[in-house]
Amino acid sequence: MKKLIIFTDLDGTLLDYSNYSFEAALPALDLIRERNIPLIICSSKTRKEIEHYRNKLSNLHPFITENGGGIYVPEDYFKFNMQDSQFKIEEAAGYKLIRLGAAYPDLRKALQKLRHEGFDVKGFGDMTGEEVTVVTGLSIEEAEMAKQRDFDEPFLVKGSGEDTERLLERIQGMGFNYTQGQFFHILGNSDKGKAVSILTDLYRKQYGGTVTVAIGDSPNDIPMLNRVDHPVVVRKHDGTYDRRINMPGVVKADGIGPRGWNSAVMKMISRLG
Repeated sequence: MKKLIIFTDLDGTLLDYSNYSFEAALPALDLIRERNIPLIICSSKTRKEIEHYRNKLSNLHPFITENGGGIYVPEDYFKFNMQDSQFKIEEAAGYKLIRLGAAYPDLRKALQKLRHEGFDVKGFGDMTGEEVTVVTGLSIEEAEMAKQRDFDEPFLVKGSGEDTERLLERIQGMGFNYTQGQFFHILGNSDKGKAVSILTDLYRKQYGGTVTVAIGDSPNDIPMLNRVDHPVVVRKHDGTYDRRINMPGVVKADGIGPRGWNSAVMKMISRLG
């Protein structure tokens, strides 16, 4: 029997958009633990932020940070030696790290150059913890975690839609990429999809056959959703689905954020688990 693996976004998906709660998803989370199904957090959040939620969720599985910038695998999680894989494996405080993203200092320099060119951009690295709290709704503790970045920089941009289009074109012209969730992000040659594919291959090496599910709500989840067997999109906080998520076979969960997540996971486990 193939091993079921579930990849999930956090903000607006497993976590409620307004209060960052996953209470509405508790029935599905309990069933996931009961069935010993790996639940892989794949988020734009930092390692510190994801560890915070992994602790709340009692989750001991690998996770993917900062829009695919880093894959963190707990020590001795897989039975095989990860050093034998095609990727350079780094030691990172109890994890094996596969680094895919750009160096954060390079992203900060790129934003500074964009400001010098006249673009009105402001990254998390330009903000105090209190300012990040205001724009995100996070607690001050979580805002400080959100500022501890390694591979990806969220930013705000002011100006017209035309100004934003010129900015995004300029980011690509500088050799970087961008994506969008709650904020725009500047990043290197990494995305959630590449990280999901790598981690899926590792699971296949461990278990043989796998069947994969991914759940998201925003454009930055599209690469992840495109790399799994069963993509799922939940409703956004206004009750709509993001129109940009329209790949073949996508399942539209019946509910906003964690309520939709719970409903979709229960149905998927019933079908596949």
